[in-house]
Amino acid sequence: MKSIRYTLITGASSGLGKEFSIQCAAMGMNIIMVALPGSNMASIAQSLTLEYKIDTKVFEFDITDGILLIERLNHIIENFEVDFLINNAGIGGTASITESSLEAMDRILQVNIRSMVSITQMLLPHLLKHQKSYILNVSSMAAFTPIAYKTVYPASKAFISSFSLGLREELHDTNLSVSVVYPGPIMTNSGVSTRIMGQGAKGRIGLLTTAEIVRIALKQTKLNKAIIIPGFWNKINHRLMGILPLETKLRIVSRAVKKEIAIK
Repeated sequence: MKSIRYTLITGASSGLGKEFSIQCAAMGMNIIMVALPGSNMASIAQSLTLEYKIDTKVFEFDITDGILLIERLNHIIENFEVDFLINNAGIGGTASITESSLEAMDRILQVNIRSMVSITQMLLPHLLKHQKSYILNVSSMAAFTPIAYKTVYPASKAFISSFSLGLREELHDTNLSVSVVYPGPIMTNSGVSTRIMGQGAKGRIGLLTTAEIVRIALKQTKLNKAIIIPGFWNKINHRLMGILPLETKLRIVSRAVKKEIAIK
């Protein structure tokens, strides 16, 4: 069993994670799918196995449970050869910080930061054993500027960016390549779609399908690219925002995000 190589994908049951699973399977990769319990992962995995003739393994558990996470990762390391790690699991939200619960903010930190770091560190020795291996971490365009009414989310995505690029440099002389992708707005569900559309033309700039984002991310990861910004307008936006003073871009972005609260 350990001679078979697998790609491990977190948050694999929906949104970008589901699309990563589909496209990796279409490329002939065997997949270890990690997501929350009740995510209908078994059905998705079975469909991918039948359609693409690959092997799939399903692990449904809450990655914020530190003890359970270590147990599951030890099981994976002992029984499967992983040569590609996609840290996709992530959560966010839009609300005034005074109206956000401590539990909600802490969960963002646990999913987006602590679990990502734990998974990466535990799998590193395993990944380094292969002739060629990859890590792809999913950040966000939100990582490039602080944002009012989101506060914790963009800060967590900035952490992912910094962590990924620092790790890439540390592993520069190894066979393990680390990439980080910065998706723009994504219509992952009806609630998110409504908020994006409510922002008007500005909110829709840079909007790409999950399929296009994943296609670009996988292609450029395989080419050992460090920073991946999918979409022409997102690249332009990143350059323009880099020119603006921090206070100006903070105000522009935060005003746009504030509209989300009014739509809720």
